Amino acid sequence: MSNEAHVIMDEIGIRRALTRIAHEILEKNKGIDDCILVGIRTRGVYLAERIAAKIEEIEGKKVPCIDLDVTPYRDDRGTEGSKKNEEIQKQLKEVTHNKKVILFDDVLYTGRTIRAAMDALMDSGRPQMIQLAVLADRGHRELPVRPDFIGKNIPSSRSELIDVALKEVDGVDQVTIQNRREEG
Repeated sequence: MSNEAHVIMDEIGIRRALTRIAHEILEKNKGIDDCILVGIRTRGVYLAERIAAKIEEIEGKKVPCIDLDVTPYRDDRGTEGSKKNEEIQKQLKEVTHNKKVILFDDVLYTGRTIRAAMDALMDSGRPQMIQLAVLADRGHRELPVRPDFIGKNIPSSRSELIDVALKEVDGVDQVTIQNRREEG
């Protein structure tokens, strides 16, 4: 079994997917009034910023864009306690109350990261609506989460790893798939 990574989206593919998602967001929301883009750290932030720039290019209007660290809300990782939760809630409350929130993540897999993000958003106030945009949807949900905007559906097995690399973090734009290395 090969552990070699295979590129399934290159820079051009990612750019096209994000352009399409920007147009779909504008169409679904009839523009960007009362919308805010929220990127889940780390790569979701950069995807949200790219979409915001694309929307500004298309519409000639800026759409607010913020980042969200969901670590304190995760049920499967260590947390830093309620103080950080309070800081997140205060930041979000000022910008998301009664807004259409478009949440961005790089890969949708089990749905746990999205659940954590929605918990953070709901703890901070009452968004008018939450929509989800992902660059790659690989399936295998553990929670009932379905994205509104998808860059690419990537059918995969649980033994495969989907990796999103973005220039801002990794120096290259690409999505790869590979088999996980077997321990032994």
